[in-house]
Amino acid sequence: MTKLVTAPFDGAKYIRTPEEVVEALSDALESGEPGYIAATLGAIARSEGMTKLAEKTGVNRQALYTALSENGNPTLETLVKVMTALGIRLKCEAVEEQAKAA
Repeated sequence: MTKLVTAPFDGAKYIRTPEEVVEALSDALESGEPGYIAATLGAIARSEGMTKLAEKTGVNRQALYTALSENGNPTLETLVKVMTALGIRLKCEAVEEQAKAA
């Protein structure tokens, strides 16, 4: 019997276009799961190049890897710097159920 060898999945390999960036991050934000949001932003950052992103944000690479991991907890300042460097803007909209209840 042949031993099955696996490798961890890395979404960064599949996020190539601005549309894919928006789709991936929108999905993560809709989940409301902080770990998923941070990990998705980390995958987007890796797809762009962490060294380049560190230079643009002024945040060192290791801090970016830590903050943008599934167990990371980026500060709002880091989040804004990363999103600005990636050319991403957050946009808010009312949730229909909550808007009707108000």
